[in-house]
Amino acid sequence: MLYSFGANGSSDGSEPSGALVMDSSGNLYGTTGLGGTNNTGTVFEWSAGAGEHVLYSFGAQGGTDGYPPNGGLIIDPSGNLVGTTQEGGAGNALPVPDGFGTVFSVNSAGTETLLHSFIGQQAPFDATQPFSGLVMNPSGDLFGTGSSGGANGSGAVYEIHSAGQESVLYSFGSNGSGDGQNPYAGLILDSSGDLFGVTSGGGADGSGTVFEIKPGGAESVLYSFGTAGPGDGTVPVGALSMDSAGNLYGATQYGGANGTGTIFELTSSGSEKILHSFGPSAGSDGVSPSGNLLINAAGDIFGTTSSGGSGRLVASGGGVVFEITPSGSYSVLYRFGQNGGADAVGPSGGLIEDASGNLYGVTGGGGLHGLGAIYEITP
Repeated sequence: MLYSFGANGSSDGSEPSGALVMDSSGNLYGTTGLGGTNNTGTVFEWSAGAGEHVLYSFGAQGGTDGYPPNGGLIIDPSGNLVGTTQEGGAGNALPVPDGFGTVFSVNSAGTETLLHSFIGQQAPFDATQPFSGLVMNPSGDLFGTGSSGGANGSGAVYEIHSAGQESVLYSFGSNGSGDGQNPYAGLILDSSGDLFGVTSGGGADGSGTVFEIKPGGAESVLYSFGTAGPGDGTVPVGALSMDSAGNLYGATQYGGANGTGTIFELTSSGSEKILHSFGPSAGSDGVSPSGNLLINAAGDIFGTTSSGGSGRLVASGGGVVFEITPSGSYSVLYRFGQNGGADAVGPSGGLIEDASGNLYGVTGGGGLHGLGAIYEITP
């Protein structure tokens, strides 16, 4: 463990959930869903020399600055940290949780700027409640998902142009349309400017979809989960990953041979294959994958599960970090909840990798104070 949240007192962040991001100096940045001065979440920095400190505590402006930040961050060309909050925003003050969310940036001095406040179910039917982070194209335009809102109330994909204006690229369909619904995960962007993502619901079987959106806003469903019959994954979670051949990889929270989730591959021709079905909840395998997958230069896939792994300190297991090799071999690299009473538990958000092959992530629980941790796994 590199850091246990709560070590810096009551104003420290707690329960991190999004993926970390690393700058060119090796400093790590992320968000916590709780904690901070107002207990509505933080943006934090961790460095090997100085440890952790809170860059910004949400709720400082009564909720009009947004809260809580559940997704990960990106670093823009100016070095600002850019992310989303699930609620709050301009005109949506605490304590009533009636805000529709924000897109924000935080600079190196800890100053927050609102880039957009979502307006909700009123014309022109903006996206609402973004749970995930953002992607940026070479022109500086930002793209993200709202888990709800849009023209049909089933979620939307939005764009914030480099000049600052926001627009909805696509609104997901209503019940019975066969389109996806409720995109909780973030997006990835290919070299042609096409966006790819998943929805947790909707599709031909009602179990979620993989979708593609062209630069002009045209959407197509690439795959509907559950349509392959028993053993197929259901309810995809986390952003997709793409290899050099254009194949997509992701995770489902449920389904598979044991109903505890899968890792899947979707080829560029639209054929789906289950790479791994997670084991029974009482086994040593992980259960319910969470967060984004990481594919390294060698083609190895790394990810996390939120529980399972038979942790001796946690009845259901504290979650695992796993690897799938290009040949399809699956192995557990680490089982949380094994290393004494202060071990981290409940990894979330996925992993990042440095130039030496070290993996970094966060857990929502455990650590010295039970409020989550930052961890590193060496090769």
